[in-house]
Amino acid sequence: MRFQVPQFIEVEDKIFGPLTFKQFIYVAGGVGFCVVLFLFLPKFLAILISLPIILFALALAFYKINDKPFINVVEAYVKYTLTNKLYIWKKEEKKESSRQYTVDSKPIEQVYVPKLSESKLKELTWSLDIKENQNPVTQDSDSLPTTNDSRPTT
Repeated sequence: MRFQVPQFIEVEDKIFGPLTFKQFIYVAGGVGFCVVLFLFLPKFLAILISLPIILFALALAFYKINDKPFINVVEAYVKYTLTNKLYIWKKEEKKESSRQYTVDSKPIEQVYVPKLSESKLKELTWSLDIKENQNPVTQDSDSLPTTNDSRPTT
């Protein structure tokens, strides 16, 4: 039994001639708004106002940026302008405080970092070498003790 697998499921159906339902709504909305402008405003003013409206409606219906509809760009613009912005870093001028430290205030304690002298370094390397020689797991194959016949012993 063979089944037909649907293809091109991302393509919207053309309902109104060569237009999809969304495209038809955008164009019809723009034209309808312009008709209302022509009814209530003088012709010159109606033409000036309706020209950007028609261009916007056509852009919503047909224009794509990176294969995404123009409405996504408009939505991102509106969200960006209306929402709060998160500023990670702002440089602020530090005001020097004029308060004086009194005798009662404790001085800031510094952390003591011991310095390794040369003799302590030698002791540390010697102890590490001894422990490495005692542990056969950490030995290299070159440093394994050998017998007279040049075979490594375990």
